[in-house]
Amino acid sequence: MNSEELSWLPATSLAAAVKDGELASTDVAAVMADRIENVNPVLNAFVSYERDQILADAADLDAKQAAGEELGPLHGVPFSIKVLTPMKDLPLTAGLLPLRDKVGSRDAALVRRMKAAGGLFLGKTNSPESGYYGGTDGHLYGPTHNPWKHGYTPGGSSGGAAAAVAAGLGPLAEGGDGAGSVRIPASLCGVVGLKPSLGRIPQSILEGRHHTWVFHGPITRTIGDAALMMNVISGPDPEDPLSLPRDGIDYTEEIKKDITGWNIAYSDDLGLGYVDPEVARICREAVMAFESLGARVTEATPGWAHPEKAMWEGIWVPAYAGGYDLLDWNSMQGQVDENLINIMREAESLTAVDIGRADAFRGRMYDTFTSFMSDYDLLISPTLSTAAFPLEQFAPPWLAGESLRRQLLGWLLTYPYNMLTTPAITVPAGFTADGRPVGLQIAGRHHADAAVLRAAANFESARPWADLKPNMLLAPH
Repeated sequence: MNSEELSWLPATSLAAAVKDGELASTDVAAVMADRIENVNPVLNAFVSYERDQILADAADLDAKQAAGEELGPLHGVPFSIKVLTPMKDLPLTAGLLPLRDKVGSRDAALVRRMKAAGGLFLGKTNSPESGYYGGTDGHLYGPTHNPWKHGYTPGGSSGGAAAAVAAGLGPLAEGGDGAGSVRIPASLCGVVGLKPSLGRIPQSILEGRHHTWVFHGPITRTIGDAALMMNVISGPDPEDPLSLPRDGIDYTEEIKKDITGWNIAYSDDLGLGYVDPEVARICREAVMAFESLGARVTEATPGWAHPEKAMWEGIWVPAYAGGYDLLDWNSMQGQVDENLINIMREAESLTAVDIGRADAFRGRMYDTFTSFMSDYDLLISPTLSTAAFPLEQFAPPWLAGESLRRQLLGWLLTYPYNMLTTPAITVPAGFTADGRPVGLQIAGRHHADAAVLRAAANFESARPWADLKPNMLLAPH
């Protein structure tokens, strides 16, 4: 097996090859380190990476295997962690220039689990400042490029993670999702991104411990890899008081089941507004694959009115107010994105009445969704209203000049599931005429993570995508 082939192996295949002795962990480490050094200068997905540490960790894995120790399910499999997620003695900067020297004091629960399973840590991936919008750029780390089109956004806020996976820089990546920040970049980079149910994976992204809208999730190239990663990182931990007991499901087995007889709702826009016609066409054609899989597809949209205002006033602005005392934001011009500073200014004028009304709307929205889903096993839609756009644009062109709220949320079909706490996954649906990936979002009922993964695996079997690879060394045209 040559290094190019190894770079693109799924985690499931890598784990099997290492376990069987066909590959050594040090072989994997050397190939991945070389690839990061060749590709990352063009991509800027990794913001923290130590070749010597990767090779030393791999040698330790090989020594454990030679000593006959029991191997974990990820033994020798490379993975990355987003820069917003804590790891001991590694950058925990929130992507903010004023916090450039801050490091983590501990490993998050999911990091401990990835390591305990034998995973090979590669490095930390890029994010926008405080993860505040659906792109990946900032004063500290600069922009990450889309592997499919240099100079275009990879999405965000887990843009470094999704770009790395799409470019063959490790099969497994952790992302964080507050309004779609796993699914947005996965969609724009042509990979898989899962936002699980509330509590399925212990949450450690923010200092608060009772957030019901932010989630860790796997970013991978295949559904099998997402299921494998979910097996490893899900389950309760004292770190998160909302974490759930294990559901007893082996996701790698669950995805082998069919979806014959399932009822699926399909919506072009989830009632949220404009979707680019080319994106809508690609997703409408893709969803028809479910009928060939034995499911029944019906066009339907939940009548949950307009959740954008409630998301903004009930979740997004109050959440960033949690970091209000971190810096003197009004003195940060030139060091912090002006739009992030403006969110802090909005937090100063947001009232408890505004937040209370938004929370009440969120409750009614959940009731509407559960009633709607009593007739359906899944709700499917485009993941986003657009494919990737140029890095210099903050939002798609049709939102230019709109309010900051509209520019942040007006192109996302992802954030309703953060408000609802229910699982949703994005899978590759196809490409625009000029080669930009488009994602299809599959959402499920309360705690229906296994159903969402199962449906995604069936879709993958009908419309496989993992063999499609971008040329990451192409310079901008």
